[in-house]
Amino acid sequence: MRQNIGNAKGDRKGKRTPPSVMTLVLMAGTSVLAMNVFLPMLPEIARELNTTPAIAQSVLTLFLATTAVSQLIIGPASDRFGRRPVILVCCVIFILATIVCLAATSIEMLLFGRVLQATSAANIALSRAIIRDLYDREKAASMIGYVTMAMAVIPMIGPAAGGVIGEMFGWRGPFGLLLITGVFILIVVYFDVGETHTPVRSPVGEQFRDYGSLLKEPLIWGYIGSSTLSSGAYFAFLGGAPFVGETLMGLEPAELGAYFALVALGYMFGNYLSGRYSQAVGLEPMMAYGGIVAAAGMVLALYLMTFHEPQALFLFGPMMFVGIGNGMSLPNANAGAVSVRPDLAGSASGLAGFMQIGGGAALAALSGMLITEANQGMPLYIIMFVSSVAGAAIAGLMYIAMRRGAKMGA
Repeated sequence: MRQNIGNAKGDRKGKRTPPSVMTLVLMAGTSVLAMNVFLPMLPEIARELNTTPAIAQSVLTLFLATTAVSQLIIGPASDRFGRRPVILVCCVIFILATIVCLAATSIEMLLFGRVLQATSAANIALSRAIIRDLYDREKAASMIGYVTMAMAVIPMIGPAAGGVIGEMFGWRGPFGLLLITGVFILIVVYFDVGETHTPVRSPVGEQFRDYGSLLKEPLIWGYIGSSTLSSGAYFAFLGGAPFVGETLMGLEPAELGAYFALVALGYMFGNYLSGRYSQAVGLEPMMAYGGIVAAAGMVLALYLMTFHEPQALFLFGPMMFVGIGNGMSLPNANAGAVSVRPDLAGSASGLAGFMQIGGGAALAALSGMLITEANQGMPLYIIMFVSSVAGAAIAGLMYIAMRRGAKMGA
């Protein structure tokens, strides 16, 4: 049920009224765009800035790692100061960071800009917290599903657009697109994102200590563990797919970007299923079903890439099932995590984001280090398979535990 947010009708638009769903989509989409729009250009970044492919891949992995850590700060800060001011500050930092990336003349300068760009994590973490501010547990899962379904359009077109723009303007082109997007989002946020949370007037240090109480909640470990491993397969894919696509399959940047759209299409469909069925089916069953679908997709990919000549569709096609599975499980896992302690929704969202993206950064870095032309990208498929199966297993155990608990309470 939607909560009453102050005297919204009497307050000026943009200060107190809650944001529209489209604004939440655009906010979260900015973070996703910053994550993947340049992926087809990673090989060119390595050539132009005179570095190795492994170091160039840090443009992604360092961004993911910093995004993870920043969410540990952003979450409690939003509980203490409110959602709106934290989002506005982070939008400004993102714009300045993107200018640094555009002006980069060395890989070190580019990586510095990417570290600052990670403040866009506020948009993902706080869009979830805002939804939890407004809706109860089951409805929040449906709303997160619908928001991420619409948001999935961005990763579908982001790498494709980045590949085309990169072929036209070089590797800086995608960062030019990010600058335009950052300015646009700042304007939208200023005029449409009202405050949905009553700030907790306690010292910031006490807000960070609340992480200790969150970590003592057994349920949050299940939700975060399942979502971290499920999304880990996708992040490992982001880290390894550019190398596999260009080196092993001979794909051009625009082609590689177009194939990424298949994964996003699957994710969008999975998000639709979450939005449509989460309230009726329940969070834990949807997590378990999504984990099974993702694991099945990786079984298929592992079989095709092991026993057949590597082809783009053999890798990207089964990844659609990973997208569907993640689209089913992640909105429910995130809604569950921020509902364990509704009074600390911002902190819980930041903690969940830290674990998901931090784990993803580690798996992306691992896949990038292990993949070689000699092993035909096999480590990538194995990492994705193990991560998907483990995520499905945790979701299944939570589902079984919830059913047993329900029977005992009946």
